[in-house]
Amino acid sequence: MPRSYPLERYRDIGIIAHIDAGKTTVTERVLFYTGISHKIGEVHDGQAIMDWMEQERERGITITSAATTCFWVPTKEKESDKPLELVKKEHEYRINIIDTPGHIDFTAEVQRSLRVLDGAVVVFDGVAGVEPQSETVWRQADKFKVPRICFINKLDRTGASFEKSFNSIIEKLSPNAIAVQIPIGEEDNLSGVIDLLEMKALRFEGDFGQIIKKEEIPEDLISLAKKWRDKMIEKIVAEDEHILERYLKGDEIKESDLREVLRKAVLDYRLIPVFCGSALKNKGIQLVLDAVCYYLPAPNDLPPVTGTDLKTGQIIERKPDDSDSFSALAFKVATDPYVGALTYFRVYSGSLKSGSYVLNSVTGEKERIGRILRMHAAEREELKEVFVGDIAATVGLKNTQTGNTLCDEEKPVILEKIEFPEPVISVRIEPKSKADQEKMGFSLKKLSEEDPTFKIKTDLETGETIISGMGELHLEIIVDRIKREFKVDALVGRPQVAYKETVKEKSEAEGKYVRQSGGRGQYGHVCLKLEPKERGQGFEFVDEIKGGIIPKEFIPAIQKGIKEAMDKGILAGYPMVDLKSILYHGSFHEVDSSENAFKIAGAMAFQEAAKKAKPVILEPIMKFEVIVPSEFFGDVIGDLSARRGRIEETKDRLNLKVIDAKVPLSEVFGYTTTLRSLTEGRGNFTMEFDHYEEVPSNIAQQIIEGKRK
Repeated sequence: MPRSYPLERYRDIGIIAHIDAGKTTVTERVLFYTGISHKIGEVHDGQAIMDWMEQERERGITITSAATTCFWVPTKEKESDKPLELVKKEHEYRINIIDTPGHIDFTAEVQRSLRVLDGAVVVFDGVAGVEPQSETVWRQADKFKVPRICFINKLDRTGASFEKSFNSIIEKLSPNAIAVQIPIGEEDNLSGVIDLLEMKALRFEGDFGQIIKKEEIPEDLISLAKKWRDKMIEKIVAEDEHILERYLKGDEIKESDLREVLRKAVLDYRLIPVFCGSALKNKGIQLVLDAVCYYLPAPNDLPPVTGTDLKTGQIIERKPDDSDSFSALAFKVATDPYVGALTYFRVYSGSLKSGSYVLNSVTGEKERIGRILRMHAAEREELKEVFVGDIAATVGLKNTQTGNTLCDEEKPVILEKIEFPEPVISVRIEPKSKADQEKMGFSLKKLSEEDPTFKIKTDLETGETIISGMGELHLEIIVDRIKREFKVDALVGRPQVAYKETVKEKSEAEGKYVRQSGGRGQYGHVCLKLEPKERGQGFEFVDEIKGGIIPKEFIPAIQKGIKEAMDKGILAGYPMVDLKSILYHGSFHEVDSSENAFKIAGAMAFQEAAKKAKPVILEPIMKFEVIVPSEFFGDVIGDLSARRGRIEETKDRLNLKVIDAKVPLSEVFGYTTTLRSLTEGRGNFTMEFDHYEEVPSNIAQQIIEGKRK
């Protein structure tokens, strides 16, 4: 079966933003205008198509990334006199969209989506401009080098300002942002946009703004539009020498030339076009779709994906070509109430037919691809074959997890994995009855397969189950899903902070494990140095053994012993991080030495060295943004200070105060309730994990004593 759309007319894009900037509303409009849905779903009515989980509809937020496919002919091509069928055949684009969550507790959803997307639309709130989580998702997109366009939304709201929001993008995110539209009017007077490339005013008419009328620019806006256009042209022509020469000579640059140079600059991530409008009021979304087709990359516009050849261990490329060997990345595992386990994957090279076998190169196991589905949020359509650039799902893979590579058995390759942040908060969970015990184990396993930032472990001392995640909301949703989807009655403890331990000074120590008791004994002798590392640099093991003082085969056992000792820290039993362990000396016995003896000696030496190296406890510090009416400013600042918060900056936004602060996670459990009571329910806040830092000694003492109890 040949592919139905040429690869250059494919777009794999994500919609990313801060919570409440209007991402899902933008996606719902996209589905409506592209004819996928025949009525517009609204988030505030709990009717959004892309928010299909019960919890999403109740809370009005996106929790899981939903995937969908739609088709679009750019507005300019629709103006042609040719029959519609012919225009579609020549100019219709296939757009695969992933709508991602904005809430930082679901950061894994954003990261795994960005890893498999070629381009992104970043949505901003026209009143607030760049918000803390806009910065986080922007940095995540930078990490994966994703070309993007921006859409300043909600310009119909009181206090909206295109210029202010645009300037906040320039200041906080990238000096390469470039306005290609400006709004006609703002707040209640928003009536359309001015296209600075065509220099035309565009109005959106009909019940849902589906008819676009081009007009001359209103008299009173001509000089403003010219000012913005000059800025835009200067930035575009600077990207191409030939056009720059013509521009400096005073030639008129054609719109098609400007578009071509702009597209190249967007693909190289040197320019970021900014669009504007209001999704809720149906203004400007079709032009964002046009921009996705014009400026964002097709799979073959980007460099080939690289991976490790399993046979040779060398780095190899997989070209975005249907005739190359098959390779795909599984980026999400979801439990579907109708079909069971769904594995979402993105095809990077080759093609795949249903019924064929693929190799999971990470686990080394073969998997049979039964059914291939094109997902449309919670709806699905069966496919016989998928090609490069397709984002699809398959049913019933037994051992494939997020980040695994699926590939041709003959030419195995491992594509770059997706790295996820470590959880910062834990709660104890126990089943209410014996009957729930087994169901709870099953449901936790299923949910941890779906979500790589959700971890489960058993406390060896108490036998209790502890679940960990990225924040209170994250764990709340998981517990809610256990109760609803898996019908498990469970009791949940109070949230616990994921503390860590580290050392502040250098030290050295030896560990000797000797047991002689008739017959063969045990002998292991290890000398270690310990050094602190920078925050976030993890653990490093250095082997400095010379001349076989300790035979090579025992070195991995020593490293294993150290790692096991690190899992249970010196002060309060929390995992140890950010340190370097240097094995520099030791001895062995011809007969009595064994791997086990060296493993124990390694652990003993490590514990001894850690005690001498001034161990300290580290706690997660959260980046906070609190938005409150001015009259409650003093009370909220006082409360944050009492929680050991450091106020970094305060700003004004209309009659509101915005407070940026860094606060220890242990001090903010249940902050939602406190903020409501301090501000008569009018304040709100967002927080995200920022870094780990040392706990003050008086609090460290309380943590150690609490842990001992």
